[in-house]
Amino acid sequence: MRAKGIDREVFLSDGLEVAPLLLNLLLVAEGVAGRIIEVEAYLGQADAASHAYRGPTARNATMFGPPGHLYVYLSYGVHHCANVVCAPGGVASAVLLRALWPVDGLEAMRARRPGARRDAELCAGPGRLCAALGIDRRLDGADLVSGSGGVQLLSDGVPPPEKPLTGPRVGISARGGEAASWPWRFAVPGAAGLSRPI
Repeated sequence: MRAKGIDREVFLSDGLEVAPLLLNLLLVAEGVAGRIIEVEAYLGQADAASHAYRGPTARNATMFGPPGHLYVYLSYGVHHCANVVCAPGGVASAVLLRALWPVDGLEAMRARRPGARRDAELCAGPGRLCAALGIDRRLDGADLVSGSGGVQLLSDGVPPPEKPLTGPRVGISARGGEAASWPWRFAVPGAAGLSRPI
């Protein structure tokens, strides 16, 4: 797979600007890779649905750090979720990775996700993609630009869609208030393996 790294400058804008630019990039971790087909933007302390809404904590510290790093958290004590940190350091903003299309290392993905009935389900959801790629809290803070933490974002030349699908974010109505209706979920049109229709 021929691919090149991503410049850190790409991540200096807030999550809402960065989110659609991540579509069709490759996420590589633990010997496997997937193409990003669905994401959600979160704007930190300006967004009631964000983990950073009430300020820095031990859990969300990575969100307030430098851009281009991975923020990983455990959701409801069950599955891990991976986010790309955006905006300059000190300003919390992030993009949740919601779905990938498997590209490389399918056997390893299948072994990590034995319950998946077909390959399109391997990375169809934030928890599923983390399980398939072997991403957990030990990768929190990993540098997605240099790949020094064992996980990296790469481009193989496939551009983001000119007109991505957009819709409201998923599963935040109870804690996000009006933020639940904001159309900050983005997806590749026609992609199989989305976490849910958009």
